[in-house]
Amino acid sequence: MSQVDHLAVTLCAAVAEEIRDVRALIEGLAEVLTADEYLAITYTEQLQTFDLLIQRAQESADLLDRVANGTRSLEAIEQVRLTLVQDRLRAALKAA
Repeated sequence: MSQVDHLAVTLCAAVAEEIRDVRALIEGLAEVLTADEYLAITYTEQLQTFDLLIQRAQESADLLDRVANGTRSLEAIEQVRLTLVQDRLRAALKAA
């Protein structure tokens, strides 16, 4: 593997970890907001967006880890559990 490829692998793994840190921050914020009964009742639908953000962050981080570990792009995308994300990633590859 060339030096550039090695750096790309390391970068993918580092970005995956950054995304996981963001996910953890979002989870913490969601817990604080949903602990407030008024907010939880009044903004139930809006607060569900946090769950979607957390899921998308996790799927993105996992995808980057798979790529960093040598999984081919299309195979890595097939393992994404959120169809919306999977479709967007496939479309991005087709556009390239």
